[in-house]
Amino acid sequence: MCLAVPGKILEITGDDPLLRSGRVSFGGIVKQVSLACVPEAEVDDYVLVHVGMALSKVDEAEAREVFAYLQQMGELEELEEPGANPGEIPANPGP
Repeated sequence: MCLAVPGKILEITGDDPLLRSGRVSFGGIVKQVSLACVPEAEVDDYVLVHVGMALSKVDEAEAREVFAYLQQMGELEELEEPGANPGEIPANPGP
């Protein structure tokens, strides 16, 4: 099943709204994500990401809740890198 996963924006690159992207942390696994659909997103914001594209901003509490549900359902394996464990969203995720 393909679901949107919450992550925290660590860094943003690009000025063109259509080419803007960012490094997003999913409980310690960091991926490059398109931010074209969320021009208002800033560093430290949480976003819902589906197939490499941030779809919307969410607040931190909602991000933690969704991440916990996805983890319980076993839907986070696609984020894992070999030998990594995504765990849950840390209390103060950082770079």
